[in-house]
Amino acid sequence: MISFDFRNRTAIVTGGARGIGRAVADRLLASGARVAIWDMRAPEVSDGTFPSKPDDFHYSLLDVTSETAVEQAARETLALTGKIDILINAAGVTGPTKPMEEFSLAEWKRVIDINLDSVFLCSRAVIPLMRANGYGRIVSIASIAGKQGNPFMAGYSAAKAGVIGMTKALGLELAGSGILVNCVTPGLVRTELLKEMSEEAIALSASKIPLNRPGTVDEVAAQILWAASEECSFATGAVFDASGGRAAY
Repeated sequence: MISFDFRNRTAIVTGGARGIGRAVADRLLASGARVAIWDMRAPEVSDGTFPSKPDDFHYSLLDVTSETAVEQAARETLALTGKIDILINAAGVTGPTKPMEEFSLAEWKRVIDINLDSVFLCSRAVIPLMRANGYGRIVSIASIAGKQGNPFMAGYSAAKAGVIGMTKALGLELAGSGILVNCVTPGLVRTELLKEMSEEAIALSASKIPLNRPGTVDEVAAQILWAASEECSFATGAVFDASGGRAAY
């Protein structure tokens, strides 16, 4: 396993209680980072992967679609850790899998709020803190659906396309500041989010993967860790594929 040195770095992982976010948080901690998880649920610590030392690990129970909650969490995390170097935007939901004409406005807004608005709110909250130190890495989890679209997942596809567009714009906007902004676009990955998808939608997505299997959270986390590290020094506004060959652009 490739390892990176995150000693003396502080990372925020939204949606870090489970799934890809949890895998990223585990790897960051194992690589020496101080990690703050922002999630609506508390991470499980019974498996022993999260350290008990308070200087290394914190979590805040919050709704990352709430402007007030995000701003408060940023202040609290800064007070606890002294600085914020890395933001991993991993919070997300798939939302309904059905024809768009059957979407309610509430369902549509929930998917956009969690997948797209949270990236805006969390990134906006940490950028001034990173700019003050002249260093930062923002890595967002988009999706292959944002590149190619998934039928019956219009809300999710639209939100993830928005994450890709925001990444490109923000990467250019912050170029020269020491803050690099990139995103990773996973294809089908076995996480709890698949429980929100119909079996038909899962089968359709799986059939499009040239490697003929879903990805794992650890495979996606490995790509994210590189983008969050100092080794990523000449890429910003970039979109890194993690789709098993479904998209190579």
